Amino acid sequence: MKRKLAITLDAKTGLARVATASVIALAVAALALSTIGVARAAMYKWVDEKGVVHYTDQLPPNAVDKATTELSKQGVPVNKTDKALTPEQRRAKEQEAEKAKEAARAQEEIARRDRALVASYTTEAEIDLARNRSLQTINNVILSSQAFSEQLNKRKVDVETKKAESQAKAVVAVLDRELESIDAELQRQTELVAQKHKEAALITAKYDADKQRWRELSATKEKSAANDKPVAPVAPVAPVAAKSTPPANGTAAGAATAVPTGAIKK
Repeated sequence: MKRKLAITLDAKTGLARVATASVIALAVAALALSTIGVARAAMYKWVDEKGVVHYTDQLPPNAVDKATTELSKQGVPVNKTDKALTPEQRRAKEQEAEKAKEAARAQEEIARRDRALVASYTTEAEIDLARNRSLQTINNVILSSQAFSEQLNKRKVDVETKKAESQAKAVVAVLDRELESIDAELQRQTELVAQKHKEAALITAKYDADKQRWRELSATKEKSAANDKPVAPVAPVAPVAAKSTPPANGTAAGAATAVPTGAIKK
């Protein structure tokens, strides 16, 4: 009976121990869940309209459009969300982005033109030659138009003379139509010459600007090359031998002066 009682007691003790282990496991799990809940309770940081800072595991509807900070379990910021922009702010931001793109495109165009300018000319004389060629084409058109206008004016004088001499209405009507045609053509030639003078002025201004920019780019290139050029080492200077000065009595330099034997005291 004692042995059975001992076994029973051992069994009860074992059951008691199992029950105790189960309780401990449940307590640990509950503690872990409560810890996770506490950690997750501070996953978002946001500020309301009154400036009060809040920490919540979920964002309320009134905080969705506000600036928020997502935190890790250790409270370290891991992600930030900016405040939602109003339609006016969004349009302003889009306009700023578009201006930045336009500025970048303008800078790229300037850089492209600079590269083409440096690659096209090696001296200022080449720029002047290109300008003169472009102007020569325009000048030829102007000279041709002026010569044509001169012929039209001569024809106009002839037609007016014939009109004054003619008495026939039919002839006068034909001459009037020709005069109208001559006047219209003279007007077109005048406008053409004016337009070509404007083109010549624009071409001159363009090549002057190109020359000035070419000078700036060339100066920058030369300065950069000078800065990158290695400095030549300075050759060491040989020491100059000191010149010996002869003594005042005319004795050669370096020669020993003779002393009478009797003058040496023993």
